[in-house]
Amino acid sequence: MKRFLQVVAIIIGVLIVVVIALPFLINANTFKPKIESELTAALGRQVTMGNLSLSLFSGGVAADNIAIADDPQFSTTPFVQAKSLKVGVELIPLIFSRTLNVTDVTLNEPQISLLKSANGEKWNFSSLGATPPPAGAPASEAAPAAASKAPSSPSTAPSGRPAPANSANAEPSSASPAAQPNLSVAKLNVNGGRVTVSQADSSQKERVYSAVNITVTNFSFNSSFPFEMTADLPAGGTLKLTGNAGPINAGNAAQTPLNAKISIQKMNLAESGFIDPAAGITGIADLDGTLASDGHQAKLNGTLKVANLQVVRKGSPAGQPVNVTFAVVHDLVKQNGELTQGDVAMGKAVAHLTGTYDAHGKVTTVNLKLNGQNMPVDDLEAMLPAVGVILPPKATLKGGDLNTTMDSSGAVNELVTTGTVRLQNSTLANFNLGSKLSAISALSGKSTGNDTTIQNFSSNVKMSPQGTAATNIDLNVPSIGVLTGDGTVSPSNELAFKMKAQVAGLTVPFGVQGTTSDPKFTPDVKGMATGLLQNVLSNKGNTNQQNPINNVMGLFKKKQ
Repeated sequence: MKRFLQVVAIIIGVLIVVVIALPFLINANTFKPKIESELTAALGRQVTMGNLSLSLFSGGVAADNIAIADDPQFSTTPFVQAKSLKVGVELIPLIFSRTLNVTDVTLNEPQISLLKSANGEKWNFSSLGATPPPAGAPASEAAPAAASKAPSSPSTAPSGRPAPANSANAEPSSASPAAQPNLSVAKLNVNGGRVTVSQADSSQKERVYSAVNITVTNFSFNSSFPFEMTADLPAGGTLKLTGNAGPINAGNAAQTPLNAKISIQKMNLAESGFIDPAAGITGIADLDGTLASDGHQAKLNGTLKVANLQVVRKGSPAGQPVNVTFAVVHDLVKQNGELTQGDVAMGKAVAHLTGTYDAHGKVTTVNLKLNGQNMPVDDLEAMLPAVGVILPPKATLKGGDLNTTMDSSGAVNELVTTGTVRLQNSTLANFNLGSKLSAISALSGKSTGNDTTIQNFSSNVKMSPQGTAATNIDLNVPSIGVLTGDGTVSPSNELAFKMKAQVAGLTVPFGVQGTTSDPKFTPDVKGMATGLLQNVLSNKGNTNQQNPINNVMGLFKKKQ
C-alpha cells in the first residue's frame, strides 16, 4: 500500500509539472494565422491580433490588440478595436493533436464605430459576413461575390474539423445559393464596449453608447440565436434588448431578422438618436415595447412615458408626464415608415397622432395628423408650455373642453402645422380681460371679476418657424362681448393682432401688442373714428338716440 501511494504521488506530481510546463511547451502564436484567417473569412473583413497566450486553467487562448477592418467604402480606420480577445478552446484536442476547437469567444472593451451613409441607405456593418472582393476589384463587388459564392467543400467548424451532421450549428445541407460563413460559437460575449454612431457628411454630433455588454448563445450565421444586450445611452439612461436574431442576411447584415423586447429607462430624447434632433423635441423618457423585424420591415409597438416634454423650441417643459401608446411600421430599405398608432395622453385628455415619415437623407420629413376631441382643459393645462403656449403670469386655464385637428408636414426643422382650435366653457383664472378693456366692458354694463370666463373660443392656426398666425378668431366673453380678428405671434412671442369688439350695438376696433406673457391692448383710433362716424350718420334725425361718442368717451384713456 505504501508503495502504491508513492506511485500515485509521483504520477500526480508529474501531472502538475506537465500542467505548469505545457504553456511553455505549446506556442499559442502558432494558432494565430489560423484564427485570423477563419475570422477574416467569417466576417469578410481583415482581422488582426497581437500576441496570443495559452491559459490551461481557464481553458482558453487570449489575444491582445484586436482589430477588425471597416468597409472600405466607409473608412480606412478599424471598424472594431479591442484590448483583448479570449477564445475558449477544448484542451485535450489542443494538447494532444494541436487541433483548435472553439467553444466561446469574449471580446473585452471594444471600440465599435457604426457609420451610416450620407443617403441613409446603408451602414458600414451591412457588409459583415460578405466575401471580400478579389485583389484590385472595386469594394462594391464584395456583396455580389458573397451572394453568388456557393460552398464547394464540406462544411467545417471553426476548429477546421468537419461539422457534425446532427449539430444544431451545422450549416443546413439545403443551403441557399448565398454562401454563409460556417462559423458557430456556443457562447459569444462583448464586455464593456463603446459604440459610436454617426452619419457621413452630417453636421449632427456623433452619439456614444457606453458600457455595452452583449451575450449571444449558440451563435451561427445560418440560424436564429438568442441574445441579450445592455448599454448606457448618450446623455444618460439605459437600454436593454432581449430576444432572438438571425440568420444573418448575407447581402446586408443590417437587414437580419430580429425579435426582441425593449426596455429603456431615463432616455434623453434629444440625444438618444431615436428622434431626429432637428425636430427640437426634448424630454426624459421610459419605453417598454417589442420589436419584430423580418429584415425588410420592422414593427415597433409599446408605451412611452415622457417627463419634462417639450415639443417646440420656444416652449418649456410640460408640468406633468405625458404617456404615449404607439405602433410604428418601418421600411428598413427605404428608411421610411408609418405611425399607425400614437395615442398621446395626459390624464383623461387623449389626442391621436398618425401619419408617415421619411428618414431617408440628412433631415427627417413627416406628414402627420393630430386629432383631439373633448379633451378636458384641466388635464391639458400642464401641457401648454410644451407646445409654446405661454399664459400671462399666474394665469391658468380651468374647466371646459378643447377640440383640435392639426396637419403637420415638411422637414422636422422647418415643420408647418395648420388646423383649428376650439375651446368651450373655460375660465382663464387670475387674468381679468375686462380690466384690460375697461372702457369696452363698461359699454356692456356687466361687471368683471378677477377671472375671465370664456364661453367659446375658436380659430384657424398656422404654425411654422416664422411664428404662429391665427385667423378667424371668434372669442365670446360674456362680461365683454364677442371679440373677432386676426393676428400673429412671432418666434419670440411678440403679439401683433387686429381685433374688433361687438358690444352694445357698437363695433370697437383695437389692437393687441406686447408679448403672450404681457399683452398690451391699444385703441385703433382711425378705425374707431370711422366706425363712430358711420354710426352717427346712420342715426341722423333720431333725436332720442344717445350720441355714441359719449358712450366711448375715455375709451382706452389709460393703456393697460
